Amino acid sequence: MGQSPASTSYNLTGDGIPFYQGNADFGEVYPNVRYFCNQPTKIAEKDDILISVRAPIGAVNIAIERCCIGRGLASLRAQKQKLDTKYLFYVLKRKNNELNLKGTGSTFKAINKQILGDLIIPLPPLEKQKQITKTLDTAADLLALQKQQLAELDNLIKSIFYNMFGNPIVRGNKWECRALGDIATVVSGSTPNTSVAEYWDGDLPWLTPAEISDDSFYVYKTKRYITHYAVQSTGIKPFPKHTVILSSRAPIGKVAIAGVEMYCNQGFKNIICGDLLNPIFLYCTLKFNTDYLNSLGRGATFKEITKTIVENIRISVPPLELQNQFANIVTKIEEQKAQVRKAIDETQTLFDSLMSQYFD
Repeated sequence: MGQSPASTSYNLTGDGIPFYQGNADFGEVYPNVRYFCNQPTKIAEKDDILISVRAPIGAVNIAIERCCIGRGLASLRAQKQKLDTKYLFYVLKRKNNELNLKGTGSTFKAINKQILGDLIIPLPPLEKQKQITKTLDTAADLLALQKQQLAELDNLIKSIFYNMFGNPIVRGNKWECRALGDIATVVSGSTPNTSVAEYWDGDLPWLTPAEISDDSFYVYKTKRYITHYAVQSTGIKPFPKHTVILSSRAPIGKVAIAGVEMYCNQGFKNIICGDLLNPIFLYCTLKFNTDYLNSLGRGATFKEITKTIVENIRISVPPLELQNQFANIVTKIEEQKAQVRKAIDETQTLFDSLMSQYFD
């Protein structure tokens, strides 16, 4: 089990050996070095399995070199004559839910050495373990490649955007700078009383910020739907198709575009574009300026951007024809992304099926 060394031994200069504190240092398979430690207390060796034992439980990586581990981690060393390291890595990934169920603690759940030691794993002959590992590696490598393709398409959109427009938030651009409130209408939403059953399970989409991801584009469906009675009784207002959806708190800066007319809760400030704005252009302008949007947040308990703040955001406004050209390019790239996402889902399903077949 890991143990945190003296804080004075932490450094960023490469003095000592890599120091991993917990899950935050993990990559897909191997950890990322952020800190070093020149007075290590607990050491893991190359090829040891590193497993997060708290907040959260169960994430696993493989040590690529001798390293120091903090109290958020434990290390497991396979007996090479009986157990393949990569096989153990995959087994533990599959055991994540089981380990989480065994976690104890009031502030946050954690597992101890005994829980890890008592964990039962399937143990076929070593040669069979290596065959299983090879099959899973093939699926995992394909999944990583597909995710990289998706990231490259995202980077392509960003590159085209900056090549065509620069950063519209930054002043000094060659086009006229306008406040959003002058060229668009900013609207919010509300939540019908959740205790009134008649307001819910209707056919009108109602959105919350939790449903918007970093990769959201056009949104057509929501997790919850409200009734026409809720609209009539509460006066909640819809926003039209092509409205740019902007989360205004918890967190600030998630962006999407309404694919249909819909409703939302009070966690959004939504922007209905006027004649000078293409919604895809505005979507990208906001998406690529999350840090700026967060800097506008106000509030003691949690940060929030108000309707007035959003209305006062100033952007340079390129000719609509140029915005439309960009939007057409983005639409084609998003179609490619949809195909890649479908392939990722299929590969993930295959990978999960193999994991279940081998380890359940």
